[in-house]
Amino acid sequence: MEQQFLIYNTLSRQKELFTPLTPGRVGMYVCGPTVYGDAHLGHARPAITFDILFRYLQHLGYKVRYVRNITDVGHLEHDADEGEDKIAKKARLEQLEPMEVAQYYTNRYHAAMDRLNVLRPSIEPHASGHIIEQIELVQKILDAGLAYVSNGSVYFDIRKYQESTHKYGKLSGRVIDEMLATTRELDGQEEKRFAGDFALWKKASPEHIMRWPSPWSDGFPGWHAECTAMGAKYLGSPFDIHGGGMDLVFPHHESEIAQCEASTGHGPCKYWMHNNMITIEGQKMGKSLGNFITLDEFFNGSHINPKNGEEMLAQPYGPMTIRFFILQAHYRSTVDFSNEALQAAEKGYNRLMQAFKTLGSLQPSKTSSLDVKGYRQLCYDAMNDDMNTPIVISHLFDAARVINTVNDHKATLTQEDIDELKSVFQTFVFDIMGLRDEAATDNSALIDGLMQMILDVRAAAKANKDWTTSDKIRDSLSALGIAVKDGKDGATWELK
Repeated sequence: MEQQFLIYNTLSRQKELFTPLTPGRVGMYVCGPTVYGDAHLGHARPAITFDILFRYLQHLGYKVRYVRNITDVGHLEHDADEGEDKIAKKARLEQLEPMEVAQYYTNRYHAAMDRLNVLRPSIEPHASGHIIEQIELVQKILDAGLAYVSNGSVYFDIRKYQESTHKYGKLSGRVIDEMLATTRELDGQEEKRFAGDFALWKKASPEHIMRWPSPWSDGFPGWHAECTAMGAKYLGSPFDIHGGGMDLVFPHHESEIAQCEASTGHGPCKYWMHNNMITIEGQKMGKSLGNFITLDEFFNGSHINPKNGEEMLAQPYGPMTIRFFILQAHYRSTVDFSNEALQAAEKGYNRLMQAFKTLGSLQPSKTSSLDVKGYRQLCYDAMNDDMNTPIVISHLFDAARVINTVNDHKATLTQEDIDELKSVFQTFVFDIMGLRDEAATDNSALIDGLMQMILDVRAAAKANKDWTTSDKIRDSLSALGIAVKDGKDGATWELK
């Protein structure tokens, strides 16, 4: 059955039926991390949100090109047009090369996302690898008369753009007069004709390490130019979906729209999607605010509050607990961190995993006393309603109650119904929501350890020329379906 998938478009402020620009194919761009520190819970939310979207679009049969960038240059402190590059500052403080910092934290970001079972994107472009494309973008905007050069830097002319298009602020709902009243004074502001103008290219100061030659100066691209250039390069213009955190609506995504309109005459994408924030005590979690808890700290169970020196985590939380915690709320709603909420998520996650295990041991009957055939479509209906994962979870909990009722011999299911429930769990719990059984993963490590111990015992027997024991171990494992292979570096094993 073909699914009618509705998604909320931030630009139109309403749910819209998803229809790709090219039938059967989807181009999706999501703003990735600025790699100058470890990933925290706030980074997990967009990664998981758009991982669900990526998985679901593929499940619906679309061929998806998913582009998620790495920002390794041009993102200045406080998201402003002045100040130090975040990565260059980290490099200066730690006496490292900027690309050394970027590579180190990119690797750690990938490791954390892998533990959360976030699929890798189709393409992961780095801003520093696309300087030529960004220079070309800036030149197009200059040629259109919607930017100006000032002291070697290039700024987007918001007022001139507004006069010709009347579109600046359409994503965020801001207007120029309000921006003029609320834009704080910055060092170097005299370079701009208008306080709200944003940098397309910045002339590098003498001490600035990361710089490239351009027609205007040796410098570096503006933060907003990066995504516009890379999105167009890999997905064309326009493409289908542009995603990111709600904190990027202004100024980042608003500026992306302006840049694309100025250089092509149209916006970058058909649909804008934004996840809401993770909060701590009602305040956004972020590196700039110093109130973040890294994912590794969640996994290890230790984080000291810098304000009062108190331990903020009551226990370690597994990656799947973190993922389930995020999926329990709709992606457009805020989620407030607390140990109580995470512990509840852990119980909910374990409940689903246990229900799936119980399914494997249910004894089928000739007839069913319960109807389970509606769960699949109920879950689809929730996913099709703007990826409403908390409603999907509620239906799965209902299914878990059915499973437990049958296991308690208070109801019956046929083999066909048991297989249907197994399929529903596989589709929605594992394939679409991306959860996995951490206990099963832990068991695999246990099995690996036990097998290595057995092989060590066999190796010791062979060293002592106790061929009877050595052969008995090999033959016993073979009878269990495990093949032992002897090699020059020792024995290995595999399932037959």
